[in-house]
Amino acid sequence: MSYCKQEGKDCIIFVTKEDHEAPSNAELVEDDPNDPYEDHGLILPNGDINWNCPCLGGMASGPCGQQFKDAFSCFHYSKEEIKGSDCVENFRGMQECMQKYPELYPQEDDNDSAPSGGANTAPTDSLPASSTDSTAAAATENPATS
Repeated sequence: MSYCKQEGKDCIIFVTKEDHEAPSNAELVEDDPNDPYEDHGLILPNGDINWNCPCLGGMASGPCGQQFKDAFSCFHYSKEEIKGSDCVENFRGMQECMQKYPELYPQEDDNDSAPSGGANTAPTDSLPASSTDSTAAAATENPATS
């Protein structure tokens, strides 16, 4: 016969060998596809946006969370030929909000994406010759005999 013993906040359950030999009568509950706490991707099975998805990186919360939700929802549900083209104002509102909080939403700096020294600083001797230049050079080195 099994029994429980309470020790502080813990409940220790003691079971007998006979308890373990009997088949389990536990009923498994089928997963609820609309359970907001269940792990889902960005889009829930019913087509709604999962605002709890870690893939959003917390953008749905915070001072610009509502603007993000408005813009993202508009894009997700957009029926325009160019998806999201009807959402420009929503994204503009989100961008304006984010610019008010640069410590939370840092702007990408154009200088960070360019290689050091600028784009046009490669020495010319390291540039590959074009195929026509190499063909012309080969023709002058090995003139055809007639």
